[in-house]
Amino acid sequence: MDKTAVIVCGSSGKMGQSIISLLKDEQYQDLILIGGVDINNSENITKESINLKDIEDKKISFGKFVTLKEALHFTSSVKNKVIIDFTSRQSSLIHAEEAMLYSVPIVIGSTGFNDEDIAKITGFAKHMPVVLSGNMSLGINVLLNTVYDISKYLGKDYDCEIIEMHHRHKKDAPSGTALMLANAVAEERKLDLKESAVYGRCGEIGERLENEIGISSVRAGDIIGEHKVIFAGNDEVIEITHKAISRNNFAKGAIKAALWLKDKKMGFYDMRDVLGLEKHL
Repeated sequence: MDKTAVIVCGSSGKMGQSIISLLKDEQYQDLILIGGVDINNSENITKESINLKDIEDKKISFGKFVTLKEALHFTSSVKNKVIIDFTSRQSSLIHAEEAMLYSVPIVIGSTGFNDEDIAKITGFAKHMPVVLSGNMSLGINVLLNTVYDISKYLGKDYDCEIIEMHHRHKKDAPSGTALMLANAVAEERKLDLKESAVYGRCGEIGERLENEIGISSVRAGDIIGEHKVIFAGNDEVIEITHKAISRNNFAKGAIKAALWLKDKKMGFYDMRDVLGLEKHL
């Protein structure tokens, strides 16, 4: 069969539910949902082997699993698979390793990874293809290049500040997207973000240093995601804002990445690769 089977990690979460809902749309007929992985599936572990034909013939619904390892074991007869993972930093690292062991492509939308984590995932990608991005939306990935160019043309006379807002349940701060945007500025200005980033300000902090890149985080309500990049000079201020109106924005990007991985053998990619965007950094 030509269809690609999809296993969604974090299937009970808001992003997982958005992806599952979209996979039912006819525009994604080349993909078929075959498994959902979530700790909340503890009472619904599928005991029998799952095959694509039974799901297509509506003999069974997709399988529910507690671990990705279980899902990959019970769907071993399905050769053409892809994993979409929106869980957490710790879980995604485990899932990426398990995907490598079973040679299954994986799309990772989790955030909070450090340099060591990225190195591990890059190593896994030598054995299967990986798409990892702190933000799956088209708009944000276009904005990365825009922010780079604005920083280039305005120069260091314009201070840069980034404000990001997310829902109260988000566990990492700053957001992966804010770090991507800050890194775009740092790369253009040839700065080390680890040395230049200032995360919030409090107390007697003194005057702003020339090479600072300020990053502030807000956690409140059910804000899906909002990012504002501010370039402030002595006589003018430029503000660029991106607001996510629906989680479907990210879900569509993840599904697009899953389709894009179909013909890839191995490698470490981000959403700009998927979207065919020029990469300044």
